Amino acid sequence: PNIHYIDGPILDVKFSSFVGMHPVPVVYGMTIGEYAGMINGEGWLKDNVQCKLDVIPCHSYNRSMNYILPVKPSPNLASANAIAHYPSLCFFEPTSISIGRGTPHAFELIGQPGLTEHSYSFTPMPRTGASNPKHEGQLCFGESLIDRPARRDAMELKWLIKYYALCKDKEIPFFTNERFFDLLAGSSSLREQLIAGLGETEIRASWEVDLREYDNLRKPYMLYPD
Repeated sequence: PNIHYIDGPILDVKFSSFVGMHPVPVVYGMTIGEYAGMINGEGWLKDNVQCKLDVIPCHSYNRSMNYILPVKPSPNLASANAIAHYPSLCFFEPTSISIGRGTPHAFELIGQPGLTEHSYSFTPMPRTGASNPKHEGQLCFGESLIDRPARRDAMELKWLIKYYALCKDKEIPFFTNERFFDLLAGSSSLREQLIAGLGETEIRASWEVDLREYDNLRKPYMLYPD
C-alpha cells in the first residue's frame, strides 16, 4: 500500500535487526515480490544463498494506484489511513508518546499524559493486539489524525520533531529505549538530529544522496511502472 514513494534514512548494516535487515530506506517503495528479487539479486541472504522465486505479476497494476488492503495486516493497523501514517508514527514506539495502541485507532492518534495543553484526549486500554498498551488507563493528551490523510509522497517528520520538542520543553523523558529507536531508524543519526534540534529540511537533506543511490539500485527489480 505504500509502494508509491521511497523515503527515510537508509539502514546502516551495523544496525541490522528483526525490524530492519537490509540497506534500504524506511519506506522502500517495492512490492514484496520486487523486494524478494532485489534480495536475491544483491546477494543479501546469508552465505549468498539464492532463493528459488516464482513471482506472479498483477495484471494492469501500476504504482500510482491507491491500493487498499482487503485484510488488516495487524490488529493495530485497522484502516487505510493508519497504514498510510504508519511509516511516520512508528518511530514513536520506543518513546513516551502513545500512538493509540489500546484504542480502536492505533497509528491515528498521538498523545501523552503530560501534554495537558492539548484539548484532544484518549485513554489506552487492553484490547486485541494491545494487551498491555503504553499509558494504560491514563488520559493521554495530544491530537487525532483520524480525519487527516497522510501525505502520499513522503514521510511526515513534523510529528516527531513537534513532540520531541514538547517533551523537552516540559522535561518529560522522550526516548524510553534509545537502542530500539536507532534500530527502527536504521542508525543513530535520526535520534542525534532530533537532539541537536535539526529541522525537517536539514534532516531530509542528509538522506538525499543515499535515497538517489537506492532508487537506482531498485530499478532493475521493479515489475510495475511509476
